[in-house]
Amino acid sequence: MRSLYPDLWQSRAEHPAPGLITHAYLLTREQGNVLLYNTSHADELDHMASLGGVDYQWLSHQDEVGGNLQTLQQRFGCELAIHRAEQAQAQQHAPVTAPFTDQAEERLGIRILPTPGHTRGSVCFFYTSPHGKRYLFTGDTILMDNEGRWRSGYLPGMSDKRTLAASLESLAALTPDVVISSATYGRHPGGGATGLAGGRGAGAGGSALV
Repeated sequence: MRSLYPDLWQSRAEHPAPGLITHAYLLTREQGNVLLYNTSHADELDHMASLGGVDYQWLSHQDEVGGNLQTLQQRFGCELAIHRAEQAQAQQHAPVTAPFTDQAEERLGIRILPTPGHTRGSVCFFYTSPHGKRYLFTGDTILMDNEGRWRSGYLPGMSDKRTLAASLESLAALTPDVVISSATYGRHPGGGATGLAGGRGAGAGGSALV
């Protein structure tokens, strides 16, 4: 795992489809470490263990579901969460004990924001780090393309355009320092972690990779 900030670690890249790069992120905290998204790199679990393990694994949507959810639970005994609309997919691999709902809420000092549109159960996470950065984890709701432009996670046949547009409007009201998607396209050396210049909203342009 690679250290991005004192409390945030990024897993090695994976390539589930041509041109697509995905990562998982471990947020280390006194209240319990949270793994956001998912990784299938078994050797990364040893590094996570050296950082205090995984107490919670939170998925932003169904595309992050895989058999390694069971491996993570067996290794760390972590609590798995995903939106209840996509709970059935995750429970094919591991039990979901505290699903997210359609209501925004706060857990462990992290704001959980339902942002349907990319999928029915897409969720984003907003966290103000004690080290001074505000992190917005967007899953595939919004991500960056090869040209450094923000793109919505709209997939014809799966996504709902109107609902996704409303979710993007809600994210645009936030002012994160770093936007962290679960996937990016192509050539980004920093993966999904993207710094927002000037503390502008999540939908703003002018971003530079961390």
